[in-house]
Amino acid sequence: QVQLVESGGGLVQPGGSLRLSCAASVSIFNINTMGWYHQAPGKERELVAAITSGGTITYADPVKGRFTISRDHAKNTVYLQMNSLKPEDTAVYYCYAETIYRYWGQGTQVTVSS
Repeated sequence: QVQLVESGGGLVQPGGSLRLSCAASVSIFNINTMGWYHQAPGKERELVAAITSGGTITYADPVKGRFTISRDHAKNTVYLQMNSLKPEDTAVYYCYAETIYRYWGQGTQVTVSS
């Protein structure tokens, strides 16, 4: 069982930045892949970014060059640094972790609006 606790969402103006954090209840050395999805109202949940245990990183095309995923093994935490935010980035952001199962965080709201 892996528990994930997210933090860092909020309201930001277009062009601004936020950093999301996802703290795992176990060592992230034991997790194959961690990452972030987002879900906007009326839309399906979509992958934003992911990082494997080997360090391979994947980004969705709309966030390439603006978002950066990283991790801190000492803190068992994965981060999503979001820069140059746009109104279309507004969504609930969910952290996930994959072992032989997929675990989800509770979600954190990100709203980009002037």
